[in-house]
Amino acid sequence: MAERDYSQSGKGAGGLKRRENLLRLKRFRAEELKRRNVTLETMSSEVERKLSDLEEAVAREKQRAHESDIGRLAFPSFLRAMDARRENLRATLKDIGREREQAVVELEKAGDELKALELAAEQEVRRAADTQIRRSRLRLDELALSRQLRKQALRQI
Repeated sequence: MAERDYSQSGKGAGGLKRRENLLRLKRFRAEELKRRNVTLETMSSEVERKLSDLEEAVAREKQRAHESDIGRLAFPSFLRAMDARRENLRATLKDIGREREQAVVELEKAGDELKALELAAEQEVRRAADTQIRRSRLRLDELALSRQLRKQALRQI
């Protein structure tokens, strides 16, 4: 039975190194996507905070507008500008939400790819260990057989 020597066929050390590099790359990609999700979450909460601050500013200015004649005249212009800003913030929030959803999908996909690659790597290691055990058993069987043949040869003499 011809056993394959993986150390020289390109599947052994070189294949293992390629697999390790690919695993490292997939892990890096997953970590990068996690960081991106955290960043998007932070951006989203920041925009929500700005939106809340804007609402408070409008309420304060509305109160001040009633205190003076100039305030009553300037308030509609201020309100239009704040409405435009509010709409911009809401649009930004929607964009961030879409981007977060996309990033979550990409993260799940990267996680699945990483798991599949890790399982394949574990199977490869298990297969290599099994091959090594089989080789050892074959060597021991050969030694036992040669010993037995020697004993039989000595008995016949």
